[in-house]
Amino acid sequence: MYPEYLVAPMRAELTNVGFEELKDSESVKKAIESEGTVFVMVNSVCGCAAANARPAARMATQSDKHPDKFVTVFAGMEADAVNTARNYMLPYPPSSPAMALFKDGKLVHIIERHQIEGRPAQMIADNLIGAFEQYC
Repeated sequence: MYPEYLVAPMRAELTNVGFEELKDSESVKKAIESEGTVFVMVNSVCGCAAANARPAARMATQSDKHPDKFVTVFAGMEADAVNTARNYMLPYPPSSPAMALFKDGKLVHIIERHQIEGRPAQMIADNLIGAFEQYC
């Protein structure tokens, strides 16, 4: 677990643009299993990947076509919520950060850490926006 003062600005990067923070297993289940489309961002302290993942996620929220819900869980903080989200992302291995799009409770698109590292935020956002256009 990280000290809250360390992660607070990283949480705010997403909540300030409309992401709902999910901090327990039940809220993750309810969000992902809901009807419609849900974008889940596994937030992370990792500077090398998360530094571009959060801006990409913020950019994607501005897309004309977007999911019904934007939610986030924070790796290294709320373990039950993160583990539950990751279970819905199987068979993909745990990844922090990670971005997943669900439609009617089914995983339809995922971006793993190795697809984030070394890529500019705009490239990641374009990938997300393409998925939003296809599934939302």
